[in-house]
Amino acid sequence: MAMVDGDDTVWLCLSSDVAISDLSRLSADPVSTSDPPTKFLQPSLVNMSMKTLALVAHRFPLAPAIYPNLNRATRAFPVLKRPLFQQTNPSKPIFKQEAFGQPTWKTHPNIMQKGEITPGISAMEYDLRRTKLLMSLPSDSVVVLPGYLTRYMSNRVFYPFHQHTDFFYLCGFNEPDAALVMEKTDSGKGYKMAMFVPPRNAEAEMWDGPRTGLEAAKELFGADEAYESSRFPHRLKDLVAPYKHVYVDLPPHSPSLLTPETMQKTFGTMQHHGTGRDEGIGLRRWLGWLENGENDIKKTTKPLSPLVQELRVVKSSAEIAQMRKAGEISAKAFIQAMKYTKATPNVSEHQLYAKLDYECRVRGAQMLAYVPVVAGGSNALSMHYVRNDMILRDGDLVLVDCGGEFNGYASDITRTWPVNGKFTEPQRELYQAVLNVQKKCIKLCTEKEGISLHGIHDASVRYMRQELDQINFKIVEGDLDRKLYPHHVGHYLGLDVHDCHDLDRSRRLRKGMVITIEPGIYVPHDRAFPEKYRGIGIRIEDNVLVGEEDPVVLSAGTPKEVVDIEFCCNN
Repeated sequence: MAMVDGDDTVWLCLSSDVAISDLSRLSADPVSTSDPPTKFLQPSLVNMSMKTLALVAHRFPLAPAIYPNLNRATRAFPVLKRPLFQQTNPSKPIFKQEAFGQPTWKTHPNIMQKGEITPGISAMEYDLRRTKLLMSLPSDSVVVLPGYLTRYMSNRVFYPFHQHTDFFYLCGFNEPDAALVMEKTDSGKGYKMAMFVPPRNAEAEMWDGPRTGLEAAKELFGADEAYESSRFPHRLKDLVAPYKHVYVDLPPHSPSLLTPETMQKTFGTMQHHGTGRDEGIGLRRWLGWLENGENDIKKTTKPLSPLVQELRVVKSSAEIAQMRKAGEISAKAFIQAMKYTKATPNVSEHQLYAKLDYECRVRGAQMLAYVPVVAGGSNALSMHYVRNDMILRDGDLVLVDCGGEFNGYASDITRTWPVNGKFTEPQRELYQAVLNVQKKCIKLCTEKEGISLHGIHDASVRYMRQELDQINFKIVEGDLDRKLYPHHVGHYLGLDVHDCHDLDRSRRLRKGMVITIEPGIYVPHDRAFPEKYRGIGIRIEDNVLVGEEDPVVLSAGTPKEVVDIEFCCNN
């Protein structure tokens, strides 16, 4: 809830169940005393419930007609009081440096607005994510979260950097060799954040480009304290020592600052006991815990990622906008790929891969979200065929599973189309069966249905059996789920392609979740199945935003009706 103090600060009182999707629509610009209050109010926020947010512009009287429940709501949820917007001195520059290790609103005004940390996501939203995480933890808690290091293909040839998605979700920092330590406090903000980042270094930047550095980590990313990455092993033990509950993922999922090797280089005494579980035990011992996660002063370690994923699984309006754009970009790439397939004689899977990659990037995607499947003919019988090195043959279908990544958010789309632009009758019959199943499943993607992804999968199996019965498949027990349709109907989607991997797919869908719906049929060369369908693999996949009563298909621009695909391929 909101309240106003008598100085130049607008204060925000936030209950633990405020939805970030409600907050992300608010302006991140500093409050000016000359601005009317309506500048800071969105029409959709005027009649909010007491459990969401009321924002009050500084030095203007409250209008009871606009905020009839404000006084009652403020009394009902006096949980957290913190400064939200403050007057800034326009003569004092916010940033002293001109270049950073990633896009900022100052260096990339073409893709970012003032107040955003990453394109489309404001500093306030990142702050609220951290607040919501820390509010969910017991008192006397600290969070340790390292980002990823640079990873190498061979020798000095590095892979394109991709940040740890939990780390990125909480701070937006997109450079390697970084870490976060967040301490739960009783301060107005509710937490204290220390960032460990690579320092500015003229010689290193001459080779590798600009770094954000320590000062910008505080000014831009909101860190209370910033240290050089090299100090992480020295400072970590002191930072976590006062706290009873330490939330950290051990062992780390990928190379990061939090490794036994790093500790051994720093202290020279720690023994490395291997990988996997042993590596996690070694780290716990170094930090002062016993193998059961608890030491003699009852300090406990608990996994962090599942808690972050609970926040990530429901998307804010700002996140949905990014995912909608990712779907639009990928849809246009698919259209061009369909045209290219028919227009290019002897086109290969590899060329089609390159076409999709180009079309996504030229429209604004930073990269493909994953290695695509481009499977011609019977190659489509392998779920994750990624060799992509065969010539596409006239008369075959090509199954393409591909999606662009836009500002960190993934799309994941699959379409199947005829190489020569025209479905044969068996291909059309089988394709239509899969399409009918997919459409029925998409209709289930609402909160009102009270269904889970597992529930939708069970429904998809029933629908698929009905469709195959109509085209004379004689299915015996086990054929459908082991041979013809062996994968799940969908998964969560977001910063990761398979987003929120620790969260079970048995939970009921909620408004704001984004999922995939991707039924498929893969007919092996087996006499148990009709000959005319053998060797055909078909999958149709869309990205679906779960609504309260109606789903929204974020990839709707990708052709999937038979008539639309054939028209697209031939025009």
